[in-house]
Amino acid sequence: MSITVNLPDINIKEDEVKLLLAIKLLEDGLVSLGKAAEIAGYSVKAFVEILIHRGVPPVKYEKLILDEELKNV
Repeated sequence: MSITVNLPDINIKEDEVKLLLAIKLLEDGLVSLGKAAEIAGYSVKAFVEILIHRGVPPVKYEKLILDEELKNV
């Protein structure tokens, strides 16, 4: 699928727009880590490194799942 977005005249490159979109889609749980990396145009490893550098957790645990996992430790 291809989407065209017309942005106001701002100083931002297409690669940065793809990265920001991929991060937001990942944070909102709309795409997997692998799909977000693909959207951004990076390998999963490189994308995870970018996320960590930006302070974005690469894996999102729901509180209930995390609580249950911690009980099993």
